[in-house]
Formats: sequence, structure tokens, C-alpha cells
Amino acid sequence: MTNILVTGGAGFIGSHFARLVARDAEVTVLDKLTYAGNRRNLDGVRHTFVHGDICDPDLLGEVVPGHDLVVNLAAESHVDRSIAGGAEFVRTNVLGTQTLMEACLRAGVPKVVQVSTDEVYGSIDEGSWDEAAPLAPRSPYAASKAGGDLIARAYAVTHGLNVSITRCGNNYGPAQFPEKVIPLFVTNLLSGRKVPLYGDGGNVRDWVHVSDHCAGIRLVAESGEPGEVYHIAGAAELSNRELTGRILDAFGKGWEQVEPVADRKGHDRRYSLDDGRLRAMGYRPAIAFEQGLKDTIRWYAEHRDWWA
Repeated sequence: MTNILVTGGAGFIGSHFARLVARDAEVTVLDKLTYAGNRRNLDGVRHTFVHGDICDPDLLGEVVPGHDLVVNLAAESHVDRSIAGGAEFVRTNVLGTQTLMEACLRAGVPKVVQVSTDEVYGSIDEGSWDEAAPLAPRSPYAASKAGGDLIARAYAVTHGLNVSITRCGNNYGPAQFPEKVIPLFVTNLLSGRKVPLYGDGGNVRDWVHVSDHCAGIRLVAESGEPGEVYHIAGAAELSNRELTGRILDAFGKGWEQVEPVADRKGHDRRYSLDDGRLRAMGYRPAIAFEQGLKDTIRWYAEHRDWWA
């Protein structure tokens, strides 16, 4: 795949994916540059940048043709923001996905990957979801991502578009916008502030380093089947309280640095993905959580100008 279009490529995951594939491909990044998009994330990445919106069919009609692979990482992704107002999430994650799929169909793009989230399944008390689990989203963000996934699958089934869907656990790593829990806690502690812990801290998440996530996306781009879903799981399933403890320990801080806050509305208790399908294709998370967290903290400490 020599020509790759990455939508949302100036964001956290998108920029890491662009950096990965730019080693042996021509990369075009399309990004609207909302608050979470930052062209500095692409420093040192050989690419062509297009400033624009995946909801713009005319722009997509110009940009999409000629690419061998399109990876859709353009998304509104913060649950709290979706609770405060869901309209932009529906616009980008549903309408934007449909607009992009239509452009890919019209341009005859050989391969498309729709990047999604484990949150589309809702909450699971025990065990892990496989790819056949029913969708039961519980936040406007998760519902909008589920809608985009169904649109992508419909283009595969109805039109024969070669689009595969990936769903991943909670990502972490360098250059993540500090509204998500790990960079928020890290930058707060670096600034001498307390960290806000929702409710009882018992909500459980599966943590996957962004580099492992991107490796999984690339594997699906190379070998995924049309209309099929592939899970990309991480190396650590932790409660938010356990995660907080590990971050505090890394800073040599105690629980006096934690400020309990009211729980999020409709807060999903636990996510867990069965990634056996992708592992059978060769996927393995390569970065242990302990090392990944250490490296992430170091990155924020050394790049205060990026987040402050």
C-alpha cells in the first residue's frame, strides 16, 4: 500500500499511525484541527497535509481518489463532552463516516479501515466481548461510534466496499490531549495539582499503548476481511483506582493528591475485549503497561510546552 490517507491524522492516535506507515508509504493527512488536533504531532513525519472536514463531500472528492488505503481516525471521542452536547459527535462520527465511505466507494479505494472503540458494547460485568457481541452503547459518544460502524459495515454489505472495522480499549501514550485520564492525571501532578477520581474508582478499563493499537490497525489494513470487526486489546486491565495508584507511585505521591468527584452520568463499569481473532493473525501487544506508563510520564515531563 503505497498511498495512504489518514483522516484525523493530526490527533493522538492518527499522528502515531501516520508516523508508523510513513516509513514505507506516501501519507496524506486530512484533519479539521479541532482542539485535539495539533500539527506539531506530525513533526518529523513525511506527509502531505490537508486541512479539512470529513463531512465535506466536495473536499473528499478531491482528496480521496488515488489512495490505496484510507484509515478513518477522524472522530469526536471524549465521553464527558458528548454528555454535555452530542450534536457534534453525531455529525462527525456518523455523518462524517458516511460521507467518507461514499467518497471511498466513488473513488474505488481498494481498502478502508474504520477505527472504533470497545465502548460501543456498553458495559460487561465479567468475561470479554468477542466480535459477535451485540452493540449496546450507553453514552452519546459510544452511540455515535456504533452508528458509524454500522454505516461502514453497510457499505461493505450493500456496495462491496472493502472496509474492515477495528475496536480497541483505552489508549495511552505520548501526545494524548490532556482531557483523557492518564495525561490529565500526569499533567496535574506535574503542575502540583490534585487528580480527580470519579466515584469509587472501581470502573475497569483495558489499557493499550497507542503504538500497539497502530500495529493492530496496520495488520487489519493488510489482512482484514470486508465488513468484519477486529478487536485490539491491551496488556493491562485495571480499575481507575488501581490506575491512579500506579500513577501516584510513579510520582512518589500519596492519596492526599486525589480529589474524589461525582461519578460521570451513565458511567460504564467495565470494558473487556477478546482479541483472539487478531492474535490468530499475528497480533501481540509489545509494550508492557509498566514501561509504557513510565515512558508516557517522561514524555509529558519533557514536553511541558506541548501541553501547558
